[in-house]
Amino acid sequence: MTVPVFFYDFSSPYAYLSAHRVEEVLPVQPRWQPILFGSLIQAIGKVPWSMREGPARDEQMRECEQRAAALGLPLSWPRGWPTETYSVLVLRAALVAEELGLLREFSLAAYRQGLGLGRDLTDLDVVLEAAGQAGVDAAAVRTGVERPDIKERLRRVTGEAQELGVTGIPTVYTGEQLFWGDDRLTDAAAAIRG
Repeated sequence: MTVPVFFYDFSSPYAYLSAHRVEEVLPVQPRWQPILFGSLIQAIGKVPWSMREGPARDEQMRECEQRAAALGLPLSWPRGWPTETYSVLVLRAALVAEELGLLREFSLAAYRQGLGLGRDLTDLDVVLEAAGQAGVDAAAVRTGVERPDIKERLRRVTGEAQELGVTGIPTVYTGEQLFWGDDRLTDAAAAIRG
């Protein structure tokens, strides 16, 4: 069975929801893959719902709040979300955590700090707090987020996601199909089961 890939970043509330249920919905544990979604949408010319002001955006935010509450998750919108709080820093830190075998743990801790508690993930201290909660060495994160190979890896994995056809997050790639959206996790699970 092919290992599915779970594509996400830390600004999407739907990815936040999926991160807390993807492993229980899918029949096999996925490979977690953070990507630079801001760069991807610029490359494909997409404007996500979160960047469109108005009643439709407000309605989707309320839906996210309801879905989070149903899962027992806190959801607090960071001030200036999403444009002022989009963080490349936390994505680089996630790749450092991956090297240490703690990507999932770090990602959940970063989601808790960001969308859970409404804190700003562009702030290194907040990212380091998430790292500490996940058992990731703060010194490794502090130096790792500036490493050229980490920066290049983030660009590369984002480019690979784009080449696969990822246009939104969360997305699960089964090895054959892409399933975009928190509401498509069950469809991805069915496809994996065959």
